[in-house]
Amino acid sequence: MSRIVLATLGSLGDLHPLISIGLELRRRGHVVRFCTSETYRRKLLALDLGFDPLRPDATPENPAMAHLVKEIMDPRKGAERLLRGVLMPELRATYEDLLRVVSGPPGADLLVCGELVYPAPLIAEKLRIPWATYITAPMSFFSKHDLPVLPPVPRLAGVIRNLGPTVSGGAIRMMKFATRNWGEPVRVLRKELGLPTGKDPIYEGKFSPCQVLAIFSPVMANAQLDWPPATIVTGFPFYDGSPEDHPLPSELARFLDAGDAPLVFTLGSSAVLDPGQFYSESAQAAQFLKRRAVLLIGRNPPPPGLTRDIIALPYVRFSEIFPRAATIVHQGGIGTTGQALRAGRPMLVMPYNFDQPDNAARMVRLGVGRIISRRSYSARRAAFHLEKLLRDPACAVKAKEIGLRVQGEDGTATACDALQKLLR
Repeated sequence: MSRIVLATLGSLGDLHPLISIGLELRRRGHVVRFCTSETYRRKLLALDLGFDPLRPDATPENPAMAHLVKEIMDPRKGAERLLRGVLMPELRATYEDLLRVVSGPPGADLLVCGELVYPAPLIAEKLRIPWATYITAPMSFFSKHDLPVLPPVPRLAGVIRNLGPTVSGGAIRMMKFATRNWGEPVRVLRKELGLPTGKDPIYEGKFSPCQVLAIFSPVMANAQLDWPPATIVTGFPFYDGSPEDHPLPSELARFLDAGDAPLVFTLGSSAVLDPGQFYSESAQAAQFLKRRAVLLIGRNPPPPGLTRDIIALPYVRFSEIFPRAATIVHQGGIGTTGQALRAGRPMLVMPYNFDQPDNAARMVRLGVGRIISRRSYSARRAAFHLEKLLRDPACAVKAKEIGLRVQGEDGTATACDALQKLLR
């Protein structure tokens, strides 16, 4: 029996797959302890999983962070605002919190961390314990052989990709040069701890030389030549709660049974805090198409003028509602994208920031979706794209085919097998 610390910062898209892994590790007899944002304390304790708080509590679900969501979701300045404005000023607090948990007593046998936990590599080196990084989306590898879509210039990526890895590599080097100072607080802390100068903490330094878990399906990306050599693509470790904790609302069950499969509109767990006119325009788009619709609106008020063919609910487990959808409209977060893929349904993606534009582009390349920009999202434009999807039998067939492939993967077991091998 080993003591394993699972550390992460971010949204539910970062936490949920780690919960799936943690529950399976516990089932296999290991002692599991989460070190993550205070906002998630109740969720983890309800699952009888060990919990220790990790600063900063920078989750979108934290009400104190609500005023920052719009800034962080900005495609041009959002990443810098998150790293330099939120995470790096709290770097030493993050280090202290995680060091206290990992060093014990009784001490950790293995540390598994998300890529935003920048002190984790330093602690693993200092304590000389094995550690693994988990990566939720292909974009984080910044491969010249599989150039990701960068939020500030989404259209440019397609042009550069077609020019080959040499040009793609040059573009990535330019990006890294432009952001070279973002990780300076980590370099300063390394020096104070007497650790050797490491790789760029924002890019290469986050990858463990022991094990990197790419916790997404191979249908999204296969390992590339310039990925870290210790990487394994596991498949998605799915988790979105249990039916007992989040039963299907009775009004939704009656709605679903009363007619054709509806359009489903959602903005995940983060973008839903900055929806703009998404829900009102989406309701109108469904009316233009004369289609039934389900709006998952979070804490937002329902849009005005809903008809009996459109229902608005705060939350429904994606694993419950997505398989019963005709088409899914979402923001492109990796958790939402994975659930939509598993459901085998076509999708229309309206990305905000971070990995979302890249995930959206991958859905188009897979032949299972279309992209609509947030700036141009309107009832008429959304209806146009949705009608194209609904009238495209090839897209429906491809989505179903990929859904079966994703359903056949067991990302949780594969990830846990790799971690147990690392422990041995």
